[in-house]
Amino acid sequence: MKADTRTRLAPRIAAVAGHLHDIVAEGAALPPLETLARQASLSPFHFHRVWRAATGETLGRTLTRLRLSRALQLLAAGETVTQAALAVGYASPQALARTFRQTLDVTPAELRGQAAQATALLDRLQPPSPQTFEPLAVELVEIAPFDVVALRARGAFDDLDDAFGRLFGWAETTGLVEGIEALIGVPLGDHRDLPPHALQFDAAVCLPVPARVPRPLRRLTIGGGRHARVRHVGAYSGLEDMTDRLLAQWWPASGERLRDAPLHYHFLDDPEQVAEADLRADILLPLDD
Repeated sequence: MKADTRTRLAPRIAAVAGHLHDIVAEGAALPPLETLARQASLSPFHFHRVWRAATGETLGRTLTRLRLSRALQLLAAGETVTQAALAVGYASPQALARTFRQTLDVTPAELRGQAAQATALLDRLQPPSPQTFEPLAVELVEIAPFDVVALRARGAFDDLDDAFGRLFGWAETTGLVEGIEALIGVPLGDHRDLPPHALQFDAAVCLPVPARVPRPLRRLTIGGGRHARVRHVGAYSGLEDMTDRLLAQWWPASGERLRDAPLHYHFLDDPEQVAEADLRADILLPLDD
C-alpha cells in the first residue's frame, strides 16, 4: 500500500513557507517557480495549484501577506516607509503604499510608530483557516492518449464559449462537426487569480483530426496513463474550486504521485442547452504509473 502523501506533503509545504519567510526577512526577490516546486518535490505544472489547495491562498497572496506583516512590524518600530519597503523586497515606497491601500485600506505612513494600530492590522494578515468538505467520489482511470484540435484562448474564463464556437465553426466548414466526440479544456492558469488579459486556456474538440489544421488551430495530444477523475456539477467557473478540493482533500491521503503533465477538463454539457446548476464536467488529474 502506498504511503499517505499527507505525511510527506505537509513538511514540504512548511519548508517552502519557511523559505518564503526568510526571503521576506532578507528583502530578497522571489526565486523562480521551478526552485520552489523542486523544494516541495512537485512539478511546476502543479505547484501553484497544490500550494493553493494546501494553504487556502495563492503563492502571491502568501508572499504579500508575509511582506506586509514584516513591514507592519518595521513601521511600528519607527522605520520609514522607504526603509520598510526596501527591507521586505519592494522596489519603492510607492509600491509598498499601493499594496497597503489595496490590501489593508491604509497607507504605511499612517502606521509609522503606531504599534497598537499595526498590531491590530496584523490580525487581518493571518493565513486562511482550513476548510472542511463532504467526501469526494474519485475514480482512478486509465486513459489512452487521444488527439484533439485545440485553440489557445486568451481572456476572461466566461468568454471561453467564443473559442469553442470558433472550433465548431471550423469543424462545420470542413465537414467534421458530426465527428466531434468530446469538448476538452486544458487550463493554463487559474481564472480566480489572473486578470483576463493574462489568462490562457486551451479549448479543444475531440474528433478525427486531419493531417493539417489551419492556424491558429493546432493538433494536441491529451491524456495517456492513469488519472484521478472527479465530476463537478454546477457552473463551469467552479471547476477550480473543485480542483482545490481534489488536491487538498483526496490527493494527500491517496498515496499517489502527480505526473509532470497538465490536468484537463472533459465538458459533458452545453451551457446553451443545460441549466448552469446542472452542468457537468470531469476533472482529470494525471498520476504517475
